[in-house]
Amino acid sequence: MKYFLLLCLSYLYLNANAHIFVYHRFGDSKHESTNTSLQELEKEFEYFKANNYKVVTVSKIVEKLKNKEEIPDNWVAFTIDDAYKSFYQNGLELFKKYNYPFNLFVYVEATQKKYPDFMTWDEIKESSKYGEIELHSYSHKQLVKLTNEEIIKDTNLALEIFEKNLGFKPKAYSYPYGEYDERVKNEIKNFGFEYIMNQNNGSVNEKSDLFDLNRIALVGKINLEEKIKYKTLEANWIEPQVYPKDGILKHIKVEVNKDIKNAKLFISTYGWQDIKVKNGIIDIKLDKKLNLNRNRIAISTDYYTISNKLLIK
Repeated sequence: MKYFLLLCLSYLYLNANAHIFVYHRFGDSKHESTNTSLQELEKEFEYFKANNYKVVTVSKIVEKLKNKEEIPDNWVAFTIDDAYKSFYQNGLELFKKYNYPFNLFVYVEATQKKYPDFMTWDEIKESSKYGEIELHSYSHKQLVKLTNEEIIKDTNLALEIFEKNLGFKPKAYSYPYGEYDERVKNEIKNFGFEYIMNQNNGSVNEKSDLFDLNRIALVGKINLEEKIKYKTLEANWIEPQVYPKDGILKHIKVEVNKDIKNAKLFISTYGWQDIKVKNGIIDIKLDKKLNLNRNRIAISTDYYTISNKLLIK
């Protein structure tokens, strides 16, 4: 048993793991589900400072990935989705105080149409002095529910307006709501972005997919020590790939490292259960109704070393 545990640990932690986090609103108590208070934000920044973490842009991490270099364990990156005005009015000063860079992903329609809760193009330009500005779609619709043609139209429009107002092309894209499947991923990838970001728990290491980078959401009061424990489990999801037409999850098949003999399975609304792994294959027959429009399936060895699959109705 001891040998088995050591073998699994040596495999799972062979690669150094950096962490990328995603924020939305700052100091905006009207929207608790997406808000981080300024007190909480400073507490988190103090934690990273006290524990010798190095805050970098996602581009620095991507550079390591492209060069097939190990990414230091103490690297973290901060991303901000949507470009809410509360970032410019409240959050930006703390990023400047700690000299922490960031990647801001712009919901283009909201800025272009001057929705009052969102940053203006001038505010985004000002923010670009301290971080990198990237793309978060034009209309912020659920991409899995759009046709390929609609995805292409939305992204082309976003790119056109983004470049016209900021004078450069974005290098990266983050999915609205963090929702995607292989079809969506391939359509967005075709635009030539250097990297694409999801919103799945996990880390980034030298084997990570540039077009499927994990980001851990930070919202409300969180236990940062728990969040930083997340690692990415290398896994090849064979089945399922998309939400089943009848809404019934019947089969899960995932390929993992052959040294792993036991794992845990998570399904939204059903929680965790122990599962067996045979010769590196998780192969489970099920008959479970998916109860949500957005369902998460996860495979883990210890709750923290994890691989995710989203199924969107």
